[in-house]
Amino acid sequence: MQKVTRVFDLLTFIQEEHVGKTIFSYKVNNEWTHTSTEAFANAVNELSLGLLKLGIKKGDTVATISSNRPQWNIVDFAVMQIGGIHVPLYPTLSAADITYILNDAEIKIVFAENEALAEKINAIMLQSPSVQAIYTFELTPAYKHWQSIALLGDSSDKSLIEKFQSAVLPTDLFTLIYTSGTTGNPKGVMLTHQNLLSNLFAASPLIPPGAYRSLSFLPLSHIYERIIVYMYLSKGTNIYYAESLDKIAANFLEVKPNMFTTVPRLLEKVYDRIVEKGNQLKGIKRLLFFWALNLGLKYEYDGANGWWYEFQLKIANKIIFNKWRDAFGGNVVAAASGGAALQDRLARVFWAAKIPILQGYGLTETSPVVTMTGIDSDKHFFGTCGPVIPGVEMKLAADGEILVKGPNIMQGYYKNPVATAEVIDAEGWFHTGDIGVLVQNKYLKITDRKKEIFKTAGGKYIAPGVMENKFKESKFIEQIVVIGENERFPAALIVPSFSFLKDWCKLKKLNYTSDQEMVVHPVIVGRIQKEVDKYNSGFGNWEQIKKFELLPKEFAIDAGEMTPKLSLKRKVILQKYEPLILKIYDYKNTSL
Repeated sequence: MQKVTRVFDLLTFIQEEHVGKTIFSYKVNNEWTHTSTEAFANAVNELSLGLLKLGIKKGDTVATISSNRPQWNIVDFAVMQIGGIHVPLYPTLSAADITYILNDAEIKIVFAENEALAEKINAIMLQSPSVQAIYTFELTPAYKHWQSIALLGDSSDKSLIEKFQSAVLPTDLFTLIYTSGTTGNPKGVMLTHQNLLSNLFAASPLIPPGAYRSLSFLPLSHIYERIIVYMYLSKGTNIYYAESLDKIAANFLEVKPNMFTTVPRLLEKVYDRIVEKGNQLKGIKRLLFFWALNLGLKYEYDGANGWWYEFQLKIANKIIFNKWRDAFGGNVVAAASGGAALQDRLARVFWAAKIPILQGYGLTETSPVVTMTGIDSDKHFFGTCGPVIPGVEMKLAADGEILVKGPNIMQGYYKNPVATAEVIDAEGWFHTGDIGVLVQNKYLKITDRKKEIFKTAGGKYIAPGVMENKFKESKFIEQIVVIGENERFPAALIVPSFSFLKDWCKLKKLNYTSDQEMVVHPVIVGRIQKEVDKYNSGFGNWEQIKKFELLPKEFAIDAGEMTPKLSLKRKVILQKYEPLILKIYDYKNTSL
């Protein structure tokens, strides 16, 4: 890939290296439609020529607000190869955040997936004077169709595209990605072609051979899925876009992918569903299920548990774990997990089931990969995110903060030199805000977010992320937020696993009425207390959760309580549930 010095050079590369291959597949009217390398390149060039006709030039910004679909990628390449800057927007963003981004980035054109999202943009058009037009991917009566742009240019005039391509340098910006953030306005991360490609060249060798088909369901608006798609393109992998989160299970069975990317939250849900089904089994089937599960939770790499364990594992894989693999289509060679720390037990059991989970660490500002585990024995260690990828430097500050330097580091925050100076020091080290340790002086283990570590009134430091990850191992606990900054003791807001709770109530012959009523039922509260006591025992006395409140509804993106990559927005949650927190700490809230 020596000729690939700008991201859009991948377009030429795939036409030369993967002639005639299908690279995108997407469902239209319940049927999979397929796009070849040549069709993709032609669609990109036609759209580029149309954008030029509309007056889009080098340095202009174009936004896309859409779920994953081939049109997203076509816009991405069409904009970047004429020197434009592509700005992805999460469909779940609030109107206030979208308005801010449209104005800050001075967006010229917006591509919206459908009429609903176009309406979302149109509603704030008066507040966003730079926006000249909205185009939709789906046919709508009220908005121009995106393909109408392609009809504007002369598709035979490839020399015009080459002229604009030649003016684009590897050091030029090709995207602005606004971090979702948990406080304040979003910040525009400036990434160059060189940033992304340095990361792609260093990390792509860690993708194992045999990844011919992938299923994509994490948002392309996030740099994590976006760079994985670039990697897939470079390898000629056929990318299938899932229909929706609700249909992922069915899509796995249809596509039978070799690889997919995910976040720990989704793997946790998959694991919980599997255990839930195991609990419904009877007799010998139930005994065998939990024998295999407990075996998997003790898994070690490379046969380290000895021949007897490996012999038992072969049996478990033949009679129990084969059904796990079938649920993912039966052909997975690896999955990549990122965005947060994956529970050690989940990594072990999936590896035991021959579904290797590769873990990575990085941020939007690092393009994104900093460390990554691999299939090879020198590239993995349970409980860690793997070693640093080639070309990237990493060190730990005195307080444990992870500092990173290399060609993958962003150019800064758009129009925000103050915020840039806060995270990139004079020596070029990017301060991640994450706390970590090196295991065996090689493998990075994330312990918490620097800004999330808090101090109790007694002066003791609490790392909430570590505690939350441990407590979520309970079958009864779906989500948890550990609180207690400047308070006498740590406490928690807990969302029970309602599906498991219903089965438990049925087993105990306890009438399950509603989620709202069950979270205050004394039997349920008492049972959750036992779980809290169990997991408290693994922490120091000053860290242990002394009180908790149960919530009747999961934290959600739409409610503003989670980021699009499923991280908790602590500030929002603390504000929203302030009455419960005041109750926990026995404060009188006179404003209520």
